[in-house]
Amino acid sequence: MQLAPEPRDIAPRLATGAFILNSGLGKLKADDETAAGIHGMACTAYPFLEKLEPHVFVRLLAWSEVAVGSALLAPVVPNRLAGAALTGFSAGLVGLYLRTPGMREPGSLRPTQNGIPLAKDTWMLGIGLGLLGSGARWSCCRRRRRCRR
Repeated sequence: MQLAPEPRDIAPRLATGAFILNSGLGKLKADDETAAGIHGMACTAYPFLEKLEPHVFVRLLAWSEVAVGSALLAPVVPNRLAGAALTGFSAGLVGLYLRTPGMREPGSLRPTQNGIPLAKDTWMLGIGLGLLGSGARWSCCRRRRRCRR
C-alpha cells in the first residue's frame, strides 16, 4: 500500500481539504442563532436530525468537517481512505441540496441562486469518488503482471 498520495491527487486533496477544514473550524465558533439556522436546514432534508439540539448538531458537524479536512490534508492518509471519508461526507451534502426546497429549479437538477453554494458539493463528491478509485487499475494489473510502465 502506498502511503504518499499520487502527484495528480495532491491538488484536489489540498483544495478540498483546506476548504472543508476551514468550514469546520468556522462552525466551531457558531453562535446559537447560526447553529439553529444550520440545524433547521439540515432537519428539512434529514428529519431524524430533529432529535439533536442545534448546538450539539453543529458541534458534531464541525468536528466531522475538521476530521475529513484533516484526513485530506495529511499525506500519510491513503487516497482511498481520504476518498471514502470525502465521498461519505459530500454525499450527505448532495442529499441536502437535492432535498431542500428552493435549491433547485423546478423539475431540474440546475441550482437556483440560493442553491449554488450547495451545488458545489457535487464537485467534492466527484473528487471523493476519484480518490476512492485511485490506484485500482494499477493494483489490478500489478497482480496479473500485465501492465508495462
